[in-house]
Amino acid sequence: MNKFLSLIFLLFIHQAVSAAPIYVEHDWLAGKLDDKNIVLVDMTADGVQYLRYHIPGAVRLSYQDIVTKRKDKVSVRVPDARLYKVLGSLGISRDKHIVIYDDMAGLDAGRLFWELERIGHPNVSVLRGGLVKWVLAAHGVDNVPVKSFAIQYKPSKKGRSNEAVLDNLRNNIESVLLDVRSIDEYAGHPRYPRSGHIPSAKWWPWEANVDFEHGFVPHSDKVLQGELSKLGVKDKTKPLIVYCRSGHRASQSYLTLRSLGYTNVKLYDGSMAEYASKRELPLKKGR
Repeated sequence: MNKFLSLIFLLFIHQAVSAAPIYVEHDWLAGKLDDKNIVLVDMTADGVQYLRYHIPGAVRLSYQDIVTKRKDKVSVRVPDARLYKVLGSLGISRDKHIVIYDDMAGLDAGRLFWELERIGHPNVSVLRGGLVKWVLAAHGVDNVPVKSFAIQYKPSKKGRSNEAVLDNLRNNIESVLLDVRSIDEYAGHPRYPRSGHIPSAKWWPWEANVDFEHGFVPHSDKVLQGELSKLGVKDKTKPLIVYCRSGHRASQSYLTLRSLGYTNVKLYDGSMAEYASKRELPLKKGR
């Protein structure tokens, strides 16, 4: 009996500390709108959209709140201190389960998902299909802005390391590279010497991951894994690096890979805007 009780206790502890699912479904969320342990974050592309209608209880966060522009107008992530301040302003603490949604098939939600994983937030999920699927499923919406009570976000000492990605590329440290830009960007323009893709990078366009005709949801795991397998991306523990131009589209691909169970994924947030500026680093044209 003691052994049995001990086993039950261990299983309970394991469940209590397990991370939240990467994707949650709209029906699940519909039953959790009054859950005080969940902070629902609206990252729809247009702030006016939030004022028109949003999922009840959602606080508003713009993509522009978690990036800043360099002199060349390329968006890069804000310093961590700024990110913690933004999270605190939304009433987010480390013990909350964060559920993010957008109306862009995970483009903006994926960026916050990556940031939260990077800083070690324990429980973070994305609503599959976002606001589009929510509305198509005939769930209720609201147009009353939600006021947040600001707190101090206390970061974890443990997160997902994203340091030295450029150093890894510079030193040819073995990783699978996935370029998620358009085919024209990947192939490069013959007139521009600093265009094309990082040598050995495989082309995996982010939008091919999304079923736009059925609620902006990701394609099935079987379909997604099938496409990755064609590229030779099968080992879910092997180091993977995803990039685009500024890290925006790549964050959606990062989310997709994590949802498929890939455990060693890094987002190169400097992406091609940074890489191409390093003239000593090679680029390859064509497919």
